[in-house]
Amino acid sequence: MDKVLSGIKVIEQGTFITGPNAGMLLADLGAEVIKVEKPGTGDPFRSFKGGLYSPHFQTYNRNKRSITLNTKLDEDLAIFDELIKDADIYIQNFRPGTADRLGAGEERLRALNPRLIYCSISGFGKDGPASDRPAYDTVAQAASGFLHLLINPENPRVVGPAMADSLTGFYAAYGILGALHERNTTGKGRTVEVSMLESMCHFNLDAFTHYFSEGEIMGPYSRPSVSQSYVVECKDKKWIALHMSSPEKFWQGLANAIDQPNLFEDPLFCSREKRIENQERLIKLLGEAFAGRDRDEWCRRLISEDVPHSPMYDSSEALNDPQAKHLGLEVSVDHPEGGVWRTVRSPISYDGQTLRDIKAPPVLGDFDEEIRQKYKPKSTAQVE
Repeated sequence: MDKVLSGIKVIEQGTFITGPNAGMLLADLGAEVIKVEKPGTGDPFRSFKGGLYSPHFQTYNRNKRSITLNTKLDEDLAIFDELIKDADIYIQNFRPGTADRLGAGEERLRALNPRLIYCSISGFGKDGPASDRPAYDTVAQAASGFLHLLINPENPRVVGPAMADSLTGFYAAYGILGALHERNTTGKGRTVEVSMLESMCHFNLDAFTHYFSEGEIMGPYSRPSVSQSYVVECKDKKWIALHMSSPEKFWQGLANAIDQPNLFEDPLFCSREKRIENQERLIKLLGEAFAGRDRDEWCRRLISEDVPHSPMYDSSEALNDPQAKHLGLEVSVDHPEGGVWRTVRSPISYDGQTLRDIKAPPVLGDFDEEIRQKYKPKSTAQVE
């Protein structure tokens, strides 16, 4: 299947997550993504147990090619310039000012290629009182108010994956695709700017809307209370998640499943408002009920009553679920250095066809020779 971004060339000079994730999302859609890395060490995310192919790096760098360039050297800068001249998109996630020092500033690259879409990703934005501060995932989550929604006040510690990093990459790719569409009409490139702070504030829009409209400051239990979401431990120490929402048919199905068909006639639980008000009591009641049977048995009962639920899988279980297997979420490919490389495919389908073709993340400089020959500056070739 021809992919929708086939023929689009991306030069990605990204490190860690935000820039690499933006590049990978475009690569998944068929763009040719050339990752420019520091000679010797490459993307700092590569480093792992004495090697340069960490699980972190693998997560965000499939479907790319790697070239090592030191753009402080004239010869390497000349090759970099040749790459830029026929590129469609350039992505970097340096601190403000760093790209200029590396010869990759927007003004310089725009002079080389007016059609270039230049994407700059930062922590706090290109200017302002915090623009020079270092920003990592937890910093952006905290600054945006999002971390406030995740921290359990009874056990205050950072939880979960690098959401701010990953989501900023998504927003960057979203902005790039808009600029790419516009360029089809104008013939001119845009500068796309996105910061982790802005991305996470937008992702946290629900909390801000509640504050703007009702003066309500949401906390870690606000949404689960309103949506009536629960996690319960079963007899075999495995867990199930329930998202009951408001339709009464789901609640009656749950009552039937736990053999308490009249439960929601109780004045404490007889309406959505009462269930929200008395959620702590309901948590205790459901916990006691679910402790009596193993998870598989509960799943059978909940399915038969059409109750919105799922086993609370870990990463070793989720892809073995029958629906995940049916969808073919896990894909694999032979790694060029031996073995099988496994990952989770893109969730996008076009005309009923899923994006299953993948390339393993590149080893450092795997296309150095080919790209250096292809993009050798004309002046250098003439001298030789």
